[in-house]
Amino acid sequence: MDNEKNLTPEEITGAAETAAEAVPETAEAAAEPVKKSLSDPDHPVAKYVPDCAKPDVHEEHEVGEGMSPKEAMKIRMRNMNKEEIAYLRRKRIFEKCWPVFRFLILFGLGFVILTPLMFMISYAFRENQDMNDPTVMWIPRHLTLRIMKQTIDAMGLTNTENNPLINTLILNIGCSICQVVTCAITGYGFARFKFKGRNLLFGIVILQILVPTQIISIPLYSTFRNFLFGSVNLIDNMLVMYLPALTANGIRAGLMIFIFRQFFRGLPKELEDAAYLDGCGPFKTFIQVMVPNAASSFLTVFLFSIVWYWNDFYVASAFFTNKKTISLVLKNLDGTLNIAIFNNANANVSAREKIVWLEAACLISITPMLILYACLQKHFTEGIERSGLVG
Repeated sequence: MDNEKNLTPEEITGAAETAAEAVPETAEAAAEPVKKSLSDPDHPVAKYVPDCAKPDVHEEHEVGEGMSPKEAMKIRMRNMNKEEIAYLRRKRIFEKCWPVFRFLILFGLGFVILTPLMFMISYAFRENQDMNDPTVMWIPRHLTLRIMKQTIDAMGLTNTENNPLINTLILNIGCSICQVVTCAITGYGFARFKFKGRNLLFGIVILQILVPTQIISIPLYSTFRNFLFGSVNLIDNMLVMYLPALTANGIRAGLMIFIFRQFFRGLPKELEDAAYLDGCGPFKTFIQVMVPNAASSFLTVFLFSIVWYWNDFYVASAFFTNKKTISLVLKNLDGTLNIAIFNNANANVSAREKIVWLEAACLISITPMLILYACLQKHFTEGIERSGLVG
């Protein structure tokens, strides 16, 4: 072995040539090239090549000196203490159980959310007589659009004056735009500027999130009923919705300010410093630098505001007496259906038969929100992630 280790390169080359001459060349050997490594003892010339000239080759499937992954794990666990072994076992159990648990959670949530929607669609396009047929469950026996048309007329969605849909859109879109702008400016101020009383004012913003609307409804009613020292009565006027939105005090305004504050705090300070070096003031920096970078947060807050103003009933019922919105119509739909369809305010109709009109009204009221979310869900979820509400 010592002689083999001290061989010169010329001696190694000569040994390889001698080995090559010693192997008889046959037709089969010439036709099929040798694929075995010199490290393999079955190689034809392995015995003629010194050990120092053989390459150190391992098979690809070998793990740790030819051991399988299971064998390597067993050896590894022998060197672990009881706590480490218990941790590995818990981790294995968790990795196997988590996919099943996640499927059950998603399936349960999907069932709870989608089942009422499927009921609405099924009831809204069937005749009311199908409700007394025990064989009809999900698929209507008599498909019709009559129920939907009667519901639209009963809700007043075809009226030229005091149309609930038009009133809701005016309040919804206008107040949402005003609230997004004012809450963005307020959130930017809390995130980027240091001034006396900032923490106290932000505490008041948090109280906007925590304090229910019912607590301040009576003071708000008195304020709008005697606006400007009693000279103006704003009750049943759309200004009762627009004025709070213009002062960053609309529906769920505290949460929207918090979203903007969290997002603006996450933007690098160098953006503002570069804008100030270019001669921009605080307002111009906000418009030209911060707003383009906060597009996702603007969309998220706008969608939140749209949904909350669309579904609002309490505030609208407190300030509106004659004006109708979608939520107010749904609240009084039972009596409205008695007059519009049965021509009797005291009509005694079973709830089982009347439910087709009620479900059709619910489907009409949520359809715009479903379409809006279906079109913008990708940007909506991205905006929530970047705003700091999750993670």
